[in-house]
Amino acid sequence: MNSSKNISDNPSSDSFFSLLKYLIIGILFGIIFVKAEIISWYRIQEMFRLQSFHMYGVIGSAVLTGIISVQIIKRFRIRTIQGKVISIQPKKFQKGQIYGSLIFGLGWAITGACPGPLFAQIGSGFTVIIVTLLSAIAGTWLFGRFEKYL
Repeated sequence: MNSSKNISDNPSSDSFFSLLKYLIIGILFGIIFVKAEIISWYRIQEMFRLQSFHMYGVIGSAVLTGIISVQIIKRFRIRTIQGKVISIQPKKFQKGQIYGSLIFGLGWAITGACPGPLFAQIGSGFTVIIVTLLSAIAGTWLFGRFEKYL
């Protein structure tokens, strides 16, 4: 009997390697955020003071990329890696979205951080952002807890 095992026969190694690719992608994404100055508190403040186009250009290109990607998914009936059809449901407008957007924008303006670059900011040595991260986690928990009442 052959006692040698292939590394892919071990489910724990499969999950480690499948998670490793996400870690690598996350690190690369963080490096891009740092190099593009997206995590810069000064850049974010420039945006809110209407002093620079830099962040508006980044956000606008992300929105444009999202629009194009969704249209490609819809028109070519793109499937997931597992072969499942991607279904994009129409969104229903709710007035709570206005309040949530205002709270999000206010927090972003005060802290100079939105959820995307939080970890890149912490990784760059801005440890004070841990307070913002914990606040974001608390806010997410509160929303989940009280969503049925909103």
